[in-house]
Amino acid sequence: MANSNDNNNEVVAEMDGFYRIYKDGRVERYIYQKSNLSTYVPPSLDDPQNNVSSKDVIISPHVSARLYLPKNTTNSTQKLPIIVYYHGGALALGSAFFKSYHNYLNVLVSESNSIAISVEYRLAPEHDVTTIYEDSWTALQWVASHASEKKFTSGNEDLWIKNYGDFSRLSIIGDSAGGNIVYHMTMRAGREGGINEKVTINGSIFVCPYFVVPIENIEESASYKNWIIISSPSEAGLHSPLINPLAENAPSLSQLGCSRMLLCFTEKDEFISKEIGIRFVKGVKKSGWKGDLELIEVEGEGHCFQLANPESEKSQELIKRFAAFIQL
Repeated sequence: MANSNDNNNEVVAEMDGFYRIYKDGRVERYIYQKSNLSTYVPPSLDDPQNNVSSKDVIISPHVSARLYLPKNTTNSTQKLPIIVYYHGGALALGSAFFKSYHNYLNVLVSESNSIAISVEYRLAPEHDVTTIYEDSWTALQWVASHASEKKFTSGNEDLWIKNYGDFSRLSIIGDSAGGNIVYHMTMRAGREGGINEKVTINGSIFVCPYFVVPIENIEESASYKNWIIISSPSEAGLHSPLINPLAENAPSLSQLGCSRMLLCFTEKDEFISKEIGIRFVKGVKKSGWKGDLELIEVEGEGHCFQLANPESEKSQELIKRFAAFIQL
């Protein structure tokens, strides 16, 4: 007769190659064991290679972030563009504190001469997907709250953001699952007339965004299978506007609350087909959205390639495109 430990060790769902879920609710993310880029690294006040300082902050009981500031910043009259960054990982993996993101943000901040806030949010399946969006919005509102002249009463005001942030040049960026989050943050900002009464989203950058739409063989894809595992029963499928921005019941893309968008897809993406990106762009144009839209397709590269080696030639070219967008 099986004992309780045997039952607890029963695997009830698995995303092959990435993670498995046990009957007792535990999640084993064994993909982390395959790469040293998925190891946690501390912040650094002195990154000599990129001349960027970083530190960690607590935003709320469930949300934290790593902040990045160029070290060539000399005084508070020098205002820098603001990046709010959402990491990828299929909404179930990843961390703002991983080596891959730490290295990448150092390069991006150095190239764009901006201040960045890389958000650490809760993950599915331990938490409902909508919790991820709430955490992400909490972080975005916290950043925007620094535009107010009033002093913080909660004690978590950050002087890097307060002193150096140019709130007229706030961009949000996300890769993969982070791109999905960028979509939902931009839509919410559109519905609510901005992040708060003082700050709006200037630009949104979607890098290989985690969308699942009805294209050929989509139900055989890893992205679809992952969504079925992590989503609630009512959202499990292509009909959900959480994962399919083109679904019949999805809000109009004309509500996207930013003035500029940059979308990046890669030719050999093994998770998010470039066809999905093309359909999303067509949907945005058809909706009558009034902003400026730019689409980049990187030839010969796979899903979010720039994270593995931000110093490569193609990564550098892409980062320069992002930096130019951020600086406007």
